[in-house]
Amino acid sequence: MISKAIRSAAAAVIIVSGCALPSVTRAQTAIGVSYQPSLYWALPFHYANVKGWWKEVGLVPNFSTFPAGAPQIAASAAKSWDVGGTGSVPAVLGAVRFNILTIGITNDESKANAMLVRGDKFDAIKANPQLLKGQRLLLTTNSTVDYASRKCLTKFGLAQNDMQFVNLGQAQIITALTSNNGDIAGVWAPNTYTLEDQANAKYLCSGADANAVVPGALVVRADFAKDHPDDVAKFLAVFLRGWSWAKANPAEARTLALDFYKQGGLEVTPRAMDQEFALRPVFSLDEQLKIMSRAGGASTVDGWFAEIGKFLTDVGTIPSSPDPKEYIKDDFLKRVAADPKLRAFATEFDKK
Repeated sequence: MISKAIRSAAAAVIIVSGCALPSVTRAQTAIGVSYQPSLYWALPFHYANVKGWWKEVGLVPNFSTFPAGAPQIAASAAKSWDVGGTGSVPAVLGAVRFNILTIGITNDESKANAMLVRGDKFDAIKANPQLLKGQRLLLTTNSTVDYASRKCLTKFGLAQNDMQFVNLGQAQIITALTSNNGDIAGVWAPNTYTLEDQANAKYLCSGADANAVVPGALVVRADFAKDHPDDVAKFLAVFLRGWSWAKANPAEARTLALDFYKQGGLEVTPRAMDQEFALRPVFSLDEQLKIMSRAGGASTVDGWFAEIGKFLTDVGTIPSSPDPKEYIKDDFLKRVAADPKLRAFATEFDKK
């Protein structure tokens, strides 16, 4: 339902924002954009729909949405999408299996991927995490919260097989805990806030608590990137402009965010939305270039993704961890930075 609504909004190009770029605006080119609905890092896509930014760079997005990263990445094999955003775990999986490139970071969601415990069980487990042994952990496997949860178990001095991992979709996990069919869950925001409100669940450990950096990834099919590098740069410029604008217009950004989540079938409170903005750092164009730079050797982002590759190898999802240099590319961010019009478009609100 959400993809239909967003496609309609994109096609209508309802409102054109204040920074018109006549030399950038040109014949409209279709581009397939994939993401997961009602997630914070997808907000720039929504902002761009409302503000008409896609048209300004000459793109017409065709949206496709997925409940989680694994099916999203698998769909790339059929070329059902060209670019998008996803979790870092499926991004690495996509690099190994489907020749997916990571071309930027959506946000730092280390604090937003967490293990939660039902309120009536929380105090005992918080006081003695060894009580987790033998219990069921409901989570979505091959996801960022799978990675964060395993890091949390290590933090507690537990082995990976000390808990029973039960693979469920995030909606199924919420249903299980709210109906007393589960006590411990691995979820990502905003599902964390839903469990707090509906199951009196409490945070036991987040990725950040376990010193695990959990980035979100901007991705592209390698064949599309090779054939349409300028369109990939425009896509990045639109995404970066979204966060630039949101930082300069926090009240309107939150109002639109609540609408976006509702369109995806998720009602969250204004308090929960404030948490989203507070707990999930995002990166400007220059900040992206800095963390992806290999001028002094391996980049910061290389280090983050190397850890995730190790996790996927350790759990047996992939045979070996890929070299980050082979699939993490800053070429398209550099294209944005080198084009005066695109740079101005992407960073217009950065200092406001």
